[in-house]
Amino acid sequence: MNYTPPSPPELLLDNQLCFALYSASLAMTKLYKPLLDTLGLTYPQYLVMLALWERDGLTVSELGERLFLDSGTLTPLLKRLEAAGLLVRLRDVQDERRVRITLTGQGRALRDGAQPIPHCVLARTQCTPADIGALTAQLHALRDRLVQPQA
Repeated sequence: MNYTPPSPPELLLDNQLCFALYSASLAMTKLYKPLLDTLGLTYPQYLVMLALWERDGLTVSELGERLFLDSGTLTPLLKRLEAAGLLVRLRDVQDERRVRITLTGQGRALRDGAQPIPHCVLARTQCTPADIGALTAQLHALRDRLVQPQA
């Protein structure tokens, strides 16, 4: 066996912010899977539906910006949700280059089935609503700093 000198603290896996975020994201996605299976949604599809329940009629471009997804990732998600009867994609009447996404009645009704999900997630995390709110705010602030162009 080859000798490897000990890593400095800044190179230890458990000291990496990226690994903490990555492993927490994997755990969170795993937590959501059985909850979303009951709705027939994947996690990325759930994010699309959340955005549309919040604001129906977004353009594909607006939805991509909201979810931080490019059109190559978003378009297949939208096609699957449209095939499932949850939304329709139509050309904007004022600008044919834009495609608007509108929920169907079935897509709007699915929101009722999603109502318990945030409570289930809160219970599983064993955090208080205030803790979740603070962590979410910190993560949004971090994300916003990371997506800003460097000076």
